Amino acid sequence: NLEAPEIPVYSVKAHKEIVNSIDGVGGLGIGEGAPEIVTGSRDGTVKVWDPRQKDSPVANMEPVEGESKRDCWTVAFGNAYNQEERVVCAGYDNGDIKLFDLKTMSLRWETNIKNGVCSLEFDRKDINMNKLVATSLEGKFHVFDMRTQHPTKGFASVSEKAHKSTMWQVRHLPQNRDIFMTSGGAGSLHLWKYEYPAQRSKKDSEGAEMGVAGSVSLLQNVTLSTQPISSMDWSPDKKGLCVCTAFDQTVRVLIVTKLNKV
Repeated sequence: NLEAPEIPVYSVKAHKEIVNSIDGVGGLGIGEGAPEIVTGSRDGTVKVWDPRQKDSPVANMEPVEGESKRDCWTVAFGNAYNQEERVVCAGYDNGDIKLFDLKTMSLRWETNIKNGVCSLEFDRKDINMNKLVATSLEGKFHVFDMRTQHPTKGFASVSEKAHKSTMWQVRHLPQNRDIFMTSGGAGSLHLWKYEYPAQRSKKDSEGAEMGVAGSVSLLQNVTLSTQPISSMDWSPDKKGLCVCTAFDQTVRVLIVTKLNKV
């Protein structure tokens, strides 16, 4: 509560080791279902919390016995389009991406992008899964088309080598889900647009539906700092207004213009 910040509305000892990432969903028109928080930690676990249930998580995704625990760097909610459905996507230091279905409490899909996953975000968390962007340690990002899941090949994707260094974060424009910004380790921001293919799915040789990835184009880029831009976010109200923080301990407020023309 920003009116009284000295007293937290909700507080819990979530993990044994550092919490790397947090995301929220639900309630008050920001996605359906319960108002929940998901955390990802260096201890290798991903936990979902409901502030109405004080001390224990409502879901706990951890490595199975015998599986090595990996540092979870990023978590994101998605698919929260009704009271029952929702997923959590988690990215790990070894390049693993895991999609957990909270309705069935099962691992729905997993893949590996061969490099540490720094940031994950669905283009919208409160609709049927549409697209997921994953950014990596080596400056490459992947856009997955989440509408069609093939039984063996999973989701179609397109990748782009964008920054010369770590890509710290991705954030989709609230007013247009096909435009997103990535922040880089060399102090730069890149603005991208996703173009859908003529057909988003096709049948394989055995008649199963498989997705078709689109393409990505760079709209604009700017270098703001000599240090990594570690986080950024868009204003949900004013189109093009955004804020970012960098390792130079500076908060920058920016305006991106002409977004209604792309």
